[in-house]
Amino acid sequence: MTSRWIVHGRRTLYTSEWVELRLDDVELPGGRRVDHHVLRFPRDSAGTVVLDGEAGGDGTRVLLLWRERFITGSTGWEIPAGWADDGEDPAAAAAREVEEETGWRPGPLTALCGYDPQPGICDARFHLFTAAGAAYQGPPSDPTEAERVEWVPLARLPELIAAGELRDGPTLTALAVARLLG
Repeated sequence: MTSRWIVHGRRTLYTSEWVELRLDDVELPGGRRVDHHVLRFPRDSAGTVVLDGEAGGDGTRVLLLWRERFITGSTGWEIPAGWADDGEDPAAAAAREVEEETGWRPGPLTALCGYDPQPGICDARFHLFTAAGAAYQGPPSDPTEAERVEWVPLARLPELIAAGELRDGPTLTALAVARLLG
């Protein structure tokens, strides 16, 4: 009996430039075999917590987007984030996404961490960064990304979470990790 999962076979059910859906024949620890759905993503994602003011200061604000997510039927606040292009460094992708989605060019990025948001079902990888400040460059280059872009006071975040206006997983993770690591 093994203590690890063993993949005996895999079958691709669907593939596109965005995602691949597979059905893997796996043996669980203990010997039971099951068909397990697996989502594979061809590229990593990156997001940035852009802060202005002194970290931890009462006036500190975070740059957020108000956007609709039709899949969950929700709207809410999110950090700027998106896919890395093929071969693109995650930090470069994170900085590019901030500017494309908000019109603000972030200051130097500091890596916070990388994480796997749902490792039980997919191989998605998300890289988190923080930036101290940003310089306004003009309107976002892709106006379809968000209804509005705002500097939101950190002091308002608990209120937004309680109201269900801040519920995006990568955003919640990024803000918590940024606070934890200072």
